Amino acid sequence: MFDDFFIRAIIAGIGIALITGPLGCFVIWRRFSFFAGTLSHSALLGVTMALVFEINIAFSVFIISAVLAILLLQLQKKTNLPNDALLGLLAHSSLAIGLVIIGFLSSIRFDIMGLLFGDILAVNKNDLLFIWIGGVIILLVLKLIWKPLFASTINYELAEAEGMKPDKYNSIFTILMAAIIAISIKIVGLLLITGMLIIPAAMARNISSNPLQMVGLSIIAGLLSVFIGLFSSLEFNTASGPSIISAALILFCLTLIKFKKSKLNK
Repeated sequence: MFDDFFIRAIIAGIGIALITGPLGCFVIWRRFSFFAGTLSHSALLGVTMALVFEINIAFSVFIISAVLAILLLQLQKKTNLPNDALLGLLAHSSLAIGLVIIGFLSSIRFDIMGLLFGDILAVNKNDLLFIWIGGVIILLVLKLIWKPLFASTINYELAEAEGMKPDKYNSIFTILMAAIIAISIKIVGLLLITGMLIIPAAMARNISSNPLQMVGLSIIAGLLSVFIGLFSSLEFNTASGPSIISAALILFCLTLIKFKKSKLNK
């Protein structure tokens, strides 16, 4: 029988996989991979601000990530810089500011490795409530905005012409991205959350034939990654967060074989 901490880790991992699956598909469709990385970099600034003001870390990470996401949308309208330049500017600036603040926090001790790579085995019951309640809210909001968000992903101009207000739903989506970063930081860490968003969705993209199928396969891939990663972590005494991402990568590589065969058959 597994210990309670391992059962909690599995429940937490399942919750994260159910959320990152659908969101990750939109990250792939909208080519937002670098954007997800930018938000994960900003999480370090969120953590340092939480330590300075003695507030909840997840709440602080969400606020900082949401502000950064909204700032990006405003910069896109007010400058002629390409998106990759803006994302690079925000990612490295927020990371640098976070590191500078850490330099002034010599009296405060915290687990930097846990912050960077996560520690899913350390989740408690309050963390589980936060993950599942927050996850249900994220998925409900995503369901409500699915149609206009998907339409603007396919053709922004057409969605705007039909009065779907794509800017509004793009803003909501960026806030949802900030929320998943805040929820996941303790599970896989700020350096690995982008992988949890991208790799299962990329795997699903290789073997799916329609958007809904891709979402379903992305969730399954995330769940498999969590189970394989956690059990391999337990068996080989490796870090849990990196083990989960490594499992996702192996699954992605396996789909490349099937993807290549299907292309040859055509």
